[in-house]
Amino acid sequence: MKDNRTTKGFSLKDQLFNANKIAYLSDLFVTADSDFDGQLFQNSVMAQLPALELKARISMIAKVLEQHLSSDFETAAAQILAALPAELDPSKTDDDFGDFIMAPLGVFVSNNGLDHLQTSLKLLREMTKRFSVEFDIRYFLNAHPAATMAALEKWATDPNYHVRRLVSEGTRPTLPWGKKIGIAVQEPLVFLDILHADKARFVTRSVANHLNDISKKDPELVVATLKRWAGLGKQTADELGWMTRHALRTLVKKGDLGALELLGYRGAPEITVSDIDGPNGLEIGEVGEFGFTIKAVQGEKLMIDYVIDFIKKNGSSRPKVFKLKKLDIKAGETVNLSKNHRFLKDATTFTHYPGPHRMWLQINGQKFGLCEFELR
Repeated sequence: MKDNRTTKGFSLKDQLFNANKIAYLSDLFVTADSDFDGQLFQNSVMAQLPALELKARISMIAKVLEQHLSSDFETAAAQILAALPAELDPSKTDDDFGDFIMAPLGVFVSNNGLDHLQTSLKLLREMTKRFSVEFDIRYFLNAHPAATMAALEKWATDPNYHVRRLVSEGTRPTLPWGKKIGIAVQEPLVFLDILHADKARFVTRSVANHLNDISKKDPELVVATLKRWAGLGKQTADELGWMTRHALRTLVKKGDLGALELLGYRGAPEITVSDIDGPNGLEIGEVGEFGFTIKAVQGEKLMIDYVIDFIKKNGSSRPKVFKLKKLDIKAGETVNLSKNHRFLKDATTFTHYPGPHRMWLQINGQKFGLCEFELR
């Protein structure tokens, strides 16, 4: 969750957290409990909101709630439960994240409910039907791993697909912006064995992302798991194929042979690469063009990427993989390919530095056609 994302005047933090959203949250509590001082709550939040970034806004609203809900967590949990809006549409199956204004409620629970495990878990299960609480469940996984994992095991077959998704998403090894958890990467596989056959893409996307996380630590486990799922036949071929490609995306970029072979790409393709034509020299901001010719000795399915070894500020280098083309080539066939790559100047996510650079092709995980050029 990026704190500050603006494009041509658009502000994500202001779209998600503003006076209208705060009034909506306040009204939920006022409707549930007439003693809740909605106006004071709104005034307290809005006095601090404009100066804060997105994540800080969530934390601040949770802190203000502490001043307006009961100091007894069990009572506060009942107040939150009573104030929750209607569940998200159960007929949808994907990309229904809900309203971000619900996010502070999860923070409230993780800040105050660790000593009230069962009440907190029941509340989080209800809250995730309105807005995902994958960040918040991780605090309970660390504080009460066995009991929380036992609850998640039951939730893996919950009728609500948001609850099922939480089981996978909340236990991801490297959840972006999420708190680190102490459970081993193998432990949630018992959940994924169930969830990979889910009918909701929202769930299976999480499963694929979860496997992609695992692949950064244990590639063999991911490949073996996907093979095992294919043998079980519990998921449709199309959906499992999509999950497999999505789960292996990091390994494919790394040229992992096990991942590539699972996707149908031989690790030692019988091809020749010739007529390599790379840039002679470029200014930062210019477009570099390179081309090459592939000839197949036998029919091959090819995953063609290209790699640029970029110079870093300290003079060392770091390779970065870019997708180029997937190609089915027949025996004896010759294919000419070319690619333009813009070396952006003043990019927001990547800075180019002058110096000698190297570029090569990565075909089915193998290196072909090294060329060098100067970036000025």
